Amino acid sequence: MATEMQPGSRMAAKHTGGSGGPPPWVRRVLLDNGALSALVVMVVLMAILSGDFFSTQNLLNVGVQAAVTAILAFGVTFVIVSGGIDLSVGSVAAFSAITLGWLATEGVPTFLAVVLALAAGMACGFVNGMLIAYGKLPPFVATLAMLSIARGLALVVSQGSPILLPDSISWLGQTLGEWLPVPVIVMVVIGVVTAVVLQRTYSGRVMYAIGGNEEAARLSGIRVKRQKLVIYTLAGLFAAVAGIVLASRLASAQPQAASGYELDAIAAVVIGGASLAGGVGKASGTLIGALILAVLRNGLNLLDVSAFWQQVVIGAVIALAVLLDTLRRRT
Repeated sequence: MATEMQPGSRMAAKHTGGSGGPPPWVRRVLLDNGALSALVVMVVLMAILSGDFFSTQNLLNVGVQAAVTAILAFGVTFVIVSGGIDLSVGSVAAFSAITLGWLATEGVPTFLAVVLALAAGMACGFVNGMLIAYGKLPPFVATLAMLSIARGLALVVSQGSPILLPDSISWLGQTLGEWLPVPVIVMVVIGVVTAVVLQRTYSGRVMYAIGGNEEAARLSGIRVKRQKLVIYTLAGLFAAVAGIVLASRLASAQPQAASGYELDAIAAVVIGGASLAGGVGKASGTLIGALILAVLRNGLNLLDVSAFWQQVVIGAVIALAVLLDTLRRRT
């Protein structure tokens, strides 16, 4: 004879998911906030393995290391949310920094030099947008071409040599007082701007619409080509900001700076929960992704792990992030 389940037992089965595993709400939180959960676990693990991890100086180093990647990644977030890709942001950052250094050494006032360096980054992004929106080039091809063009221009302008920055600019890479790095402040400001654009503006809503279904967005009256110009120009602007911050940290503009950073930026966006298919992504996730990469590199350095193996570990983390994102969407 079947045994009747008591009401209390039925309630218990409901709250435990009926299989002895974690409650459904726990699984949902872990799936929806996988990047944040991974960051917390990683911080705890690094703190256990290295007693120096939680020192004030080391935490400041983590923030500074994450800043440039995060600023680049915020710009790439716009692109990926809209269903595109930008491989040129590292080179654009270097070109913008070289433009700043060259103008500053030529006697151009600091403020004007910074504005023109930002304009150089925006110009690169605008060209990307033109090639993609009106030239019908695939984003991969167009931005790959800009990667080479911007890096080449940086080498031409600098003649292949670093350009020392004056003190009026290099302070952007320093620390206010003893505990507040300027790059971290810039990162937070750019992150807030990204969140506002994505969540509170027409352009942000359009980015999600284009990434979700570009043809449907076009049929609904959205001027897709114009919006792509805006998207890639913003990515170029943020790359210029990242280049200026990086050059300020180094106290010099270097033509080979930020090499490979475009891959870190894309990785940060994907680790933060954005989909390379478009239509999904947010600023907070991108910031968490950049922090995960910074914590991972910093912790591996503290543990004296070979730089060669660090690349292997970071690649594995990126692959795992994409796999978890796929599983989350299926769930």
